Order: sequence, then C-alpha cells, then structure tokens
Amino acid sequence: MLKSCRRQVSVFMLLALALVLLPAVASASHSWSTYHWARQSNPFTVKLIDRVTATWDPILATSSSDWTASSVLNTTIIAGTGSASSCTAVNGQVKVCNASYGSTGWLGIASISVSGSHITQGTVKLNDTYHNSAPYNTTAWRNLVSCQEVGHTLGLDHQDENNTNPNLGTCMDYTNSPGTNQHPNTHDYNQLVTIYSHLDSTTTTTFRHAGDIEEADGPAPPAMRDLDLAGPGQWGRLVGFTDKGMTAVYELDFGHGHKIFTFVIYADPKLLRAAGAQ
Repeated sequence: MLKSCRRQVSVFMLLALALVLLPAVASASHSWSTYHWARQSNPFTVKLIDRVTATWDPILATSSSDWTASSVLNTTIIAGTGSASSCTAVNGQVKVCNASYGSTGWLGIASISVSGSHITQGTVKLNDTYHNSAPYNTTAWRNLVSCQEVGHTLGLDHQDENNTNPNLGTCMDYTNSPGTNQHPNTHDYNQLVTIYSHLDSTTTTTFRHAGDIEEADGPAPPAMRDLDLAGPGQWGRLVGFTDKGMTAVYELDFGHGHKIFTFVIYADPKLLRAAGAQ
C-alpha cells in the first residue's frame, strides 16, 4: 500500500513538472502592449493599400485572406498611389509597399502610428534587395514576411523570437525555415479576439488627415506626417532586440501619447557578412 502511494505521488510530481516545463509560448499573450485600432463594432475592416508589384500581389492577397479569417476583423485590398520607395502612411489605413530598399539588413519592416493606445495608420515595407535572391526569393519567405508585418499592424507581436526553435505553425514565429510558418494559426486568431474584445467610442479605421486625430492631449503633431522611415536613424529608440539581432522594435516618441513603432525582421547575419553588409 505504501509503495503504491509513493508511485502515485511520483507520477503526480512528474506530471506537475512536465506542465511546468511545457513551452510557455503556447499560452503566452502576443499582443503588442495595448495598441489596437479603435472601432465601434466587430468585425471591422482594415484597408490595405496596394503599392506592391505583380510578384507580391498574390502574396499580399494571401496575407489579406489569412487575416480576414479572424472573427473580429477583415482586411480589404485597395489600389494606392505615391512612391513605393518612401511608402508614406495614410491615416486610417495600412500601406503595403515593396522596392529594392538596399543592403539595409532587413527583409521587412512594419510601422504603426499610435495615439494613446489606438493605432491610427500603418505601413509595411518588403525589401526586394534580399527577396530577389536566394534564400529569400521564395513564396514561403515572402508569405512569412508579408503575413507577419501585416499582423504587426493589427496589434500582434511575435509568438516566438528564437529562429532555432521548432516552428509553431504561424507567421508570427520567426524561423530559419518558413515552410510551415506562412500563415496565422489559431492562437493568432484567439489573440485578436482578446485584443478586440471591447468596443471604442470612436474609430481610427477611416481616412483622416493626421491633424484630425485627437486624443485627450490634442492632435497628432505635424512632425508625424509624411515621414520616410528608411532606417534606424529615423526609427527612434531601440526598445526591443531579440534572437541575436534577427528581430527588433524601435519607438519614435512625439509626446502626449503620439508614437511610431517600427518592427524589423532582419536577414540571416551570416548571409549579410558574406555580402559585406554591416
């Protein structure tokens, strides 16, 4: 009887230890702080302004379809104008651009402007300097980068930032092998439900001039308009740096709750060194 009790206790302790050691990322929150689009009903729609070339058009269509599978939001693609190189943001919308931005070290960046806790506009830049050559010139890599950067503009952070961990089956997981990480997973959709479980008294998903965006402390400053967030010199303060430099987050603070955050996916440092990049 005593031996049986000891065996039961041992089994219980092993089970408890196993639960403790399970990867925390499976149940972790991966919202980006409290930042979200203000809206007065669900599902709401985020417009994706198409400033990508024919190579990226089906990729953007896939990203839009993937995120529209969420129960709380839809995305729709609309035609855009203006320079894809500067990819100037438009209030109430997300502009998605591709160009050969140079040997910057990054595969893609996503920037969101916020006023208080509300996202007011977003941009996604996809760097063909890397995506036009191996190993990044594949549908899998393009899907991962496009899906992840659009996901950031919806208020999501990464599920995992160690590119040597096993794939989680989501584009919000950084990896060296994107084959199974090209689309959102159930945890992403559940996180969006959590982020958008409340309603707001206003909306930031309609086109408005930057000066029309009001918070308790006043309108967004003119300095936030027409910015070209081309590189670290324009991204502000580094506030997050993970996975040996593979991902980073920058904050540009204009005061009174008005900020721009930039999420960066870097290329493999080994390939950058081989190419002579810093």
